[in-house]
Amino acid sequence: MFKKTLFQLHWFFGITAGLVLALMGITGAMVSFQDELLNLLNPSVLKVEKLDSGVLPPAELVRKVEAIEGKQVSMLWVGVDSDSAARIFFTPPPGERRGQLRYVDPYTGEYQGDANGQGFFNLMLQLHRFLAIGQTGRQITGACTLMLIFFCLSGLYLRWPRKALNWRTWLTLDWAKKGRSFNWDLHAVAGTWCMIFYLMAALTGLSWSYEWYNKGLQKLFSDTPQHEQQRKGGRGQPGPAGPAPTADYEAVWASIQKAAGPGLSLYNVRMPPVAGQPATVFYLLKNSPHERAFNQIVLDPVTGVIKKHERYDDKSYKAQLLSSIYALHVGSYWGLTGRILVTVASLTMPLFFITGWLLYLDRRRKKRQVKQARQGFAATGSDAPSWLIGFASQSGFAEQLAWQTAGQLQAAGLPVRVQPLAAIKEEDLQNAGNALFVVSTFGDGEAPDSARGFERKVLGQSLDLSRLKYSVLALGDRQYPHFCGFATRIQQWLSERGASALFAPVQVDSGDAQALHHWQQQLGQLTGGAPSANWQAPSYNNWTLEQRRLLNPGSCGSAVYLLALSTPDTHLTWQAGDLVEVMPRQSAVAVEHFLDGLGLASDSPVHLDGLKETLAQALAGRQLPANRGHLVGLHAQALVDALIPLSLREYSIASIPEDGQLQLIVRQERHADGSLGLGSGWLTEYAAVGSAISLRIRRNSGFHLPAEPCPLILLGNGTGLAGLRSLLKARIAKGQQPNWLFFGERNAEHDFYCRDELQDWLAKGDLRRLDLAFSRDQAQKIYVQDRLREAAEDVRQWLADGAAIYICGSLQGMAAGVDQALIDIVGAEAVEQLIEEGRYRRDVY
Repeated sequence: MFKKTLFQLHWFFGITAGLVLALMGITGAMVSFQDELLNLLNPSVLKVEKLDSGVLPPAELVRKVEAIEGKQVSMLWVGVDSDSAARIFFTPPPGERRGQLRYVDPYTGEYQGDANGQGFFNLMLQLHRFLAIGQTGRQITGACTLMLIFFCLSGLYLRWPRKALNWRTWLTLDWAKKGRSFNWDLHAVAGTWCMIFYLMAALTGLSWSYEWYNKGLQKLFSDTPQHEQQRKGGRGQPGPAGPAPTADYEAVWASIQKAAGPGLSLYNVRMPPVAGQPATVFYLLKNSPHERAFNQIVLDPVTGVIKKHERYDDKSYKAQLLSSIYALHVGSYWGLTGRILVTVASLTMPLFFITGWLLYLDRRRKKRQVKQARQGFAATGSDAPSWLIGFASQSGFAEQLAWQTAGQLQAAGLPVRVQPLAAIKEEDLQNAGNALFVVSTFGDGEAPDSARGFERKVLGQSLDLSRLKYSVLALGDRQYPHFCGFATRIQQWLSERGASALFAPVQVDSGDAQALHHWQQQLGQLTGGAPSANWQAPSYNNWTLEQRRLLNPGSCGSAVYLLALSTPDTHLTWQAGDLVEVMPRQSAVAVEHFLDGLGLASDSPVHLDGLKETLAQALAGRQLPANRGHLVGLHAQALVDALIPLSLREYSIASIPEDGQLQLIVRQERHADGSLGLGSGWLTEYAAVGSAISLRIRRNSGFHLPAEPCPLILLGNGTGLAGLRSLLKARIAKGQQPNWLFFGERNAEHDFYCRDELQDWLAKGDLRRLDLAFSRDQAQKIYVQDRLREAAEDVRQWLADGAAIYICGSLQGMAAGVDQALIDIVGAEAVEQLIEEGRYRRDVY
């Protein structure tokens, strides 16, 4: 359970924060070689001719530039024996941190001109640090930097191989792979190579994002006593108002030369904001270990008397690290090689965002295919023993094929039972006469995560399976030495236990279509029916929207509606816990707005899926892009063909068939511009009562009621009440008790959905307990997980009495909070056992 939750968080944060991190990586790489790039662009400005006479003393240099500019100098960057121009900063205007920059020849004091590209690199730095949006951007980049640490550590845990000591497993990339396997390998292997650089960049970068983090570093690493650190004040704040400081640069220069000696390479003088405060001088020696190994002098700018002198070499190692945070961040701590490696790692950052998205989209695609495979599958009324179909899937493909296999057998009149391997026990195998196993192998011969428990608990058992006839559809990738290793272990174990093969195992290399067709042919020989060329795609039915009722009038949140739908098709039914997939439609206003300016009539005839429709009807089922420039000039049919069909929306069913209606609880989603979300807008506003809604029912066996009655604890927030309501209705209809509901929303006065119904169930005893968490009804917000912790003792007792736990609602926040609360109440091992026993089920979004 922990690994699954960690994976969900890893991909969720990855597809949200990944874009910001990619931008930070690219801009950081650009800035890391800023000086070299500016020198290439501006050789006549940033490079000077070295003179044997040496650079001008600070007093003379300052006197010349102040005479030209008419402003007071506040900072100098001067290379003592260098061909680089000196950087002179003048006193900043009130409220600003840094003043005007001028490039000056340190040997003559003459202006060099302005550097082209400086504004671009300043923008890149602003994007890198703050997304160029000030404090808001600083908070975003800080949060994303924290997520980068999470990505590194969670990614390391998630990819931890069984052969952890084999360095090739960690660091080598197989370029012969393709598709999802290559994307996963690239994501994991490149991540391992870059991990140390990302951790270093994140752990140092946080010092510029969070003051508390910087103070923590100071406390842990600084040699300076803490009470002296506290007197230094904040960083980067404009100085106090007061008289301008004066300086005797000859005295200051004498003190610098005395402190640094003949090895002086570069010095940086920073004048105080007002008179009476000390000046600060940073200087580098020719033998300094890196470009940021600064020594520091604090002195009186009027007399040049040194008040404090901190030498880099005199510091402890941890204090040296603290003063080298920037060098560690950009890699210059290890010289040019370190800078190059960090830059390459930074430029690689978008790779993880792209490959992560590709893997996410691949999982989504396979989940849709599983849904299609389940379409039309229904329980059979035959008294014949069921064929057991067990699947073990890592990405969803094996589950899809398992349901397609079940559909082919059922079409031939055979009763079937489809189960994940995790739910199959020794008794199931001993009692089954025929079994088919559709099994994926993860990586190099490993079992998928969902089947690890099966391998650990069942494959080690000495069972008599002489009554069982079986076959195996093995999915794998021949790029791995142990191709279909997990499926092979299952087949060998079945054979050793006396089971007989119906036909030879079929091995599928990366979704090989020919091997899959061979599997279909073998099934056809078993059933006596010819296999179809393509398994049936899902179909949708038209339901009538009978009723739409606002559940939260006056709420400060989004409107929530209870919808009731009906259909004349009496064969369509569902179980409590099932879902619906709704095909939304564009509103008439949206279609009219889209057509405006394209020169096409809304009643123009077009053909869609073999049917004749008007252009407006066809566009209602298509995505309508905001930018229509590429569509201008197309005729009506070409316009429809060029647009992408709308994708389905998924909702929990809030009723049972006995209600005579299919009910949904839907919250209106609003975009930033105030427009309604496509699915919720169609269901709650644009579709007229009495109109047709195209939907299909999807079996959600993982959220069905337990096979045997037991106490039930249900937890949900917001519209998550829908799935729990259907379970409660089914329990009450069967007279099953006890039932305990936790429900959370904003305000009891406006957001207590189905209040009368729930309180009526409580009064009648159908609900044993009803614990409510309305977060905005008191100063301190209270959530469902808080109520769960308050009832910890009773929760332990219910679980001891065999209770099952069902959660429906938002994954982020409520579901994750409930999961952690349960771990705190009964322990992680007990929660894992509840999952394996099917007593902890979640339907979260």
